[in-house]
Amino acid sequence: MAALGIAMGGGNWFSALVLGVTLLKCLLIPTYHSTDFEVHRNWLAITHSLPISQWYYEATSEWTLDYPPFFGWFEYALSHVAKHFDQEMLNVHNLNYASANTLLFQRFSVIFTDALFVYAVHECCKCIDGKKGGKELTEKPKFILSVLLLWNFGLLIVDHIHFQYNGFLFGLMLLSIARLFQKRHMEGAFLFAVLLHFKHIYLYVAPAYGIYLLRSYCFTANKPEPTASSLFPTLPFQAGPLPCILGSKLLGFVQHFGQSAVCHRLLSVGKAGDASIFLILTTAGHYSLFPLLFTAPELPIKILLMLLFTIYSIYSLKTLFRKEKPLFNWMETFYLLGLGPLEVFCEFVFPFTSWKLTYSFIPLLLTSVYCAVGITYAWFRLYVSVLTDPSAGKTKKQ
Repeated sequence: MAALGIAMGGGNWFSALVLGVTLLKCLLIPTYHSTDFEVHRNWLAITHSLPISQWYYEATSEWTLDYPPFFGWFEYALSHVAKHFDQEMLNVHNLNYASANTLLFQRFSVIFTDALFVYAVHECCKCIDGKKGGKELTEKPKFILSVLLLWNFGLLIVDHIHFQYNGFLFGLMLLSIARLFQKRHMEGAFLFAVLLHFKHIYLYVAPAYGIYLLRSYCFTANKPEPTASSLFPTLPFQAGPLPCILGSKLLGFVQHFGQSAVCHRLLSVGKAGDASIFLILTTAGHYSLFPLLFTAPELPIKILLMLLFTIYSIYSLKTLFRKEKPLFNWMETFYLLGLGPLEVFCEFVFPFTSWKLTYSFIPLLLTSVYCAVGITYAWFRLYVSVLTDPSAGKTKKQ
């Protein structure tokens, strides 16, 4: 902590944040991992052991390779490092293989590939107005955005406990968006095309990208060129197209798909009303991830990490918009506080009731419905804000 304090004081605050969260990720290495761990181990074995023509036909394991070709090549590249840790993990017939070295390699592969996400966050921070906020470093929008992205609760538990490579993939998306704000449209479009070849689920983002590129790059002759924040609805940090992009992803939290997208809602925050939308969306979305970590040792970890992240999110944005109206009305405050009793019932009361054996789905049902209400409410508020904001459609004069 002393080292981090020195780094912060010396102006290397971004490096200190990266170092701190990397150390936390290392501490999470021994924690529970889901079946996705075996999924990716099997993909390492498939791409390393078989010719390309068989990658999408190999079915020894039920976890067949079902991502686009670029992710297959990504696994292929990782497999050539994996062989130096434990050659046996690359055997297609070693189902559910999880040696100590395999665990270390897979965990560190996620941490290492997060370097792209770190770079993308750094680039996104360049798009933020550094003049807004207080005099203290911790009150600057760039600092707040960096913390909320780099230390995002959703990415930490989904990638570094549950086990996935969302940080790497969202790094591509964030970098693409940063290039759009830097008016490097071709690079942004190229990076998004690359992203689609890594994970096909990002196709739902394509319409937003297509409309934005048509409006801001293709049809700009003799017309003022719109900024990303004028075409797409924006929020407190004035950085972009994410609200259009993330709708279905965030609702997918309840259905397990949008597990880590919620953090990127941060990029668009520009006023107190939008900050409250973001906080409701983030808190409900993050809590909806709790059922992913159902083992007892991870219970205090997920509760503590979410509490810390949520408290910091509320405090930092409240500080940033202290001159404006309160972030929450009484109904929103009641809803957010209601997550506490819901967690107590699901984790500490229901397991000791007679319903546990016959109605074991009740905690998941309650969590899904409660979080869906919050997410739907947040997006309804967002659309009302966009449609009634007279400045939403204005373009920036050249």
